[in-house]
Amino acid sequence: MMDSSQALQPLLNQKKQRNYRCPGCDIEYRKESAKGPLKLYLAFASFVVLCNALPLSSLFPFVYFMVRDFGIAKSETRISTYAGFVGAALMFGRALTSIFWGMLADIYGRKPVMVFGTATIVVFNTLFGFSKSFWLALISRFLMGLLNGMLGPVRAYVSEICTLEYQAFGLAMVATMWAVGLIIGPAIGGYLSQPSDKYPSLFPSGSLFDQFPYALPCLCISVAAFLGVIVGLFLPETLHKHDRSVECNPCNSEKKFVPKDTVISIKEGNDIDIATSRTVYLSFNKIKWKNKGMISSIFLYFIWGLHDMAYSEIFSLWAVSPKQYGGLGLTTSDVGTILSVSGFVLLVFQLVAFAPLANRFGAIQLIQCSIVITLPLVVVFPLIQTTDGVTLWSLLISANVIKNILSACIITGNFILINNSVVISQRGFANGVSMSLASFGRAVGPACAGTLFSWAQERLDSWFLPGMWIVFFILAVVALVSLIFTFEPILPKSLLHPLPERPWEDVTTQKLERSSSFTLG
Repeated sequence: MMDSSQALQPLLNQKKQRNYRCPGCDIEYRKESAKGPLKLYLAFASFVVLCNALPLSSLFPFVYFMVRDFGIAKSETRISTYAGFVGAALMFGRALTSIFWGMLADIYGRKPVMVFGTATIVVFNTLFGFSKSFWLALISRFLMGLLNGMLGPVRAYVSEICTLEYQAFGLAMVATMWAVGLIIGPAIGGYLSQPSDKYPSLFPSGSLFDQFPYALPCLCISVAAFLGVIVGLFLPETLHKHDRSVECNPCNSEKKFVPKDTVISIKEGNDIDIATSRTVYLSFNKIKWKNKGMISSIFLYFIWGLHDMAYSEIFSLWAVSPKQYGGLGLTTSDVGTILSVSGFVLLVFQLVAFAPLANRFGAIQLIQCSIVITLPLVVVFPLIQTTDGVTLWSLLISANVIKNILSACIITGNFILINNSVVISQRGFANGVSMSLASFGRAVGPACAGTLFSWAQERLDSWFLPGMWIVFFILAVVALVSLIFTFEPILPKSLLHPLPERPWEDVTTQKLERSSSFTLG
């Protein structure tokens, strides 16, 4: 029988060798040989994320007017309700299939799911732009979400092309491009919708875009998505294509170091303890629904997704609604300008400040501080309505910039926690589950926000939180619920450290805050 220390030592001293037959092993070799993240692949993946974020929010500036033109609402105050349904359709479809796409990504690879999901945008976003009825618009948005499950796998993909040192930077880039897409999307929708009214010399009356006033922004986004499909084809796969059992080192499949049925026990604050046994202990490759860290981090992502999407819907509806109903009476171009400025500031923050903050304070503390600041900020939003002119624009832009930065910190921090909660071979599944629940929250958010907004417009004279005050107060309550779920024992601090695929490689360099046992064999 081999002595435990003798069995372990070759594992610790081994140098990884390149395995060209396995794309996952090849990526591991490349990222460990590179001085920093694989920037080209990270840039490609970020562009794909941007293409998928654009259609999600591009409709916000014009959906109010689009629903009005459909003529389905019986009164002006009910337009927001139907607009909420259209905004929720994409996320509802995504909620139904994100787990399925995540599982496919774990089986067949991240790349095919990412490319196929981006390709669906080209088809269904174009169809949405040319919709002439409420039901066609609703169905096209639903199918765009149902057939696109790339957002979970792309988060797993980025974490796999970055070493641990650059994981926060890589995920920050994903969140940055996602957030920028959520900002640029409304800008595109605001400036390019109803082009015959805004640019009559370029799009005269009776032209194609006069008959379909919301098709131009959708076509532009579909073109970007088509470029995203082409870019995606050049991305390498990161999923390992061989048995990742601990007998087979993923970067040198010919060497075997530890006999079957050897159990590695990792206890909090202790080094590895190896013993030979026939007992099968907790296996990393079977941790899914019993993984408390995964469940808690995903549920936090769900709650905040509901809040964030509801805010995006409410902000746009509030900005363009008539003043007599509690809105600001702005145009779609005004909303596009506000969101574009917010997007630029957010991009700078994510590129410069997020990774240092996450590395300095940790993802959990950063999330907590961001939610605490969000609470009073959201509550005082209705005060902006009492101003006008330069003061109105300054306060509106500043408040929206701060809100988006705080939300980006929370979402990106959550990405880190979710990826840390599982091993690499389960990240597609975990991110698929998170996207499914978050998409459900983001579907409920706009639907509830639209209904809530219509209700608020009908109670402008109420003695208790009249008009928009009740809307933003409820947003603050949802944020408070999110804050509660960031503390132990609900959200364990062990999520600050990644769960290694091969635990014996990392325990000697740092103490794990987990207590588990692993059978080798």
